[in-house]
Amino acid sequence: MSKPAATADLLPPATQTPCCPPMAAQRVEPATALQLAPAFKALGDPVRLQLMSMIASAPGGEICVCDLTPSFEVSGSTISHHLKTLRDAGLVDAERRASWVYYRARPGLMRQLATLLAPGDDES
Repeated sequence: MSKPAATADLLPPATQTPCCPPMAAQRVEPATALQLAPAFKALGDPVRLQLMSMIASAPGGEICVCDLTPSFEVSGSTISHHLKTLRDAGLVDAERRASWVYYRARPGLMRQLATLLAPGDDES
């Protein structure tokens, strides 16, 4: 069984234009589901969801792995695994600086996920 291509390779470049209408407005097309499912799957783990939140809300738009790891009661290698999953899903970019890696959220994909999850107009 082959590993699916990274989401970042499948999605259009980050733009202000959403990928698709909200799923409350119409059915998600199969190709869109295939493209976005890895990101949703990556966020389905509580540690990864917390990591994503910390990265996305970091002052200056980026955060060092050295600031992420102490926030969890799991090993550094487990945090590295979770961060790799977020990278592979296209949710974050990483940049090595000396001995540390800095993470930055990819807002284009986050906008696409948010647009897809937007509630319908008849919500009360």
